[in-house]
Amino acid sequence: MKLEQADVMWLDAHCECSIAELVRLSGLSEAELRELVDYGALAPLNPQEAEWTFSGDIVLTVQAAGRLRDDLELDARTLALTLTLLKRVRELEAQIGELRAQLPR
Repeated sequence: MKLEQADVMWLDAHCECSIAELVRLSGLSEAELRELVDYGALAPLNPQEAEWTFSGDIVLTVQAAGRLRDDLELDARTLALTLTLLKRVRELEAQIGELRAQLPR
């Protein structure tokens, strides 16, 4: 999927996007995105409201989810688990980077 110039602004964590915008940017259906929320892989900023909004930094995650679903034919549950594991790997890599920065040179 090719990002347009307007799409780049959604990568800012301070921006918000609707579920309809995530559908357009990810290729996932609204039902699939709602399932990912139900499984805990995605978190809306306002889960109690009827119209969910999401932090702009979630765009890369949902785009990856769309590619994973297409390439590996994953169902929503497996996709949610995969996204959760990828998030954990990124967190651990960040911790390793912080620890390496503390090592004496």
